[in-house]
Amino acid sequence: MELWFSELHTPSSGITFKVKNYLYSGKSAYQKIDLFEVESYGRVLALDGMVMVTERDEFIYHEMITHPAMRIHPSPENVLIIGGGDGGTARETLKYSEVKKVTMVEIDEEVVNVSKKFLPSISCALSDPRLDIKFEDGVNFVKETSETFDVLLLDTSDPVGPAEVLYRREFYENCKRCLKDGGILVTQAESPWAQLNILRNLLTEIKGIFKRTSLYIAHVPTYPGGLWSFLMMGEFFTPEKLLRPAPPGLKYYNDDIHKGMSLLPQYIKEALDEIN
Repeated sequence: MELWFSELHTPSSGITFKVKNYLYSGKSAYQKIDLFEVESYGRVLALDGMVMVTERDEFIYHEMITHPAMRIHPSPENVLIIGGGDGGTARETLKYSEVKKVTMVEIDEEVVNVSKKFLPSISCALSDPRLDIKFEDGVNFVKETSETFDVLLLDTSDPVGPAEVLYRREFYENCKRCLKDGGILVTQAESPWAQLNILRNLLTEIKGIFKRTSLYIAHVPTYPGGLWSFLMMGEFFTPEKLLRPAPPGLKYYNDDIHKGMSLLPQYIKEALDEIN
């Protein structure tokens, strides 16, 4: 008998995988967690029926959420990651010798445990001594912490259920409070092809909080529409000014990608013009 996994990206379209082997299925206190192997993308982590990472294309998302900010910040010594339980964003961040400490705030410890067991190529940096993992609510953390950070990376879930508060103005105001002078925040901002309304709503919600915002995109095959967006925010930063080289061995991100990542298709530009 063949087993297939399907995720709907819209009411009438989505992505389907032929499953070779089901490795884990369980329910934590927060969500349903599935880990399975497929023929074309290797191992896949899905939360509440939505694909979070696959072994084949995870490097694109994790490199793009991390390296642009890490290369333009003058001194990214102290980094905060909200979410990121699979470990990929921590892995990329810790490739920089300038980093002294990374704090990763992940609400669901079971996601980390499953990733450590079944996704070693992604979770390989979770034992790095510079990494401090806190299993708590990221919304409360940025609201209550007295610590400040050079770079803040929001590797969060889609705005469904409890994660909806991660797309509210108050959350971003608290994130700004956690940034040092010159700090940079980057969030994943959903698919501008399949979820343009979410991106529009997010940009409307945070309007005026930061003096500067920059939207950039990347091709991620297994995400809705095969296109993903990231939003960089701060009081002042210069995306074009690279202050340090990229770590060796990257598979997607490079200098040319960095230079062109903010070049947007016309339909996205028009959507942003509506907000501005």
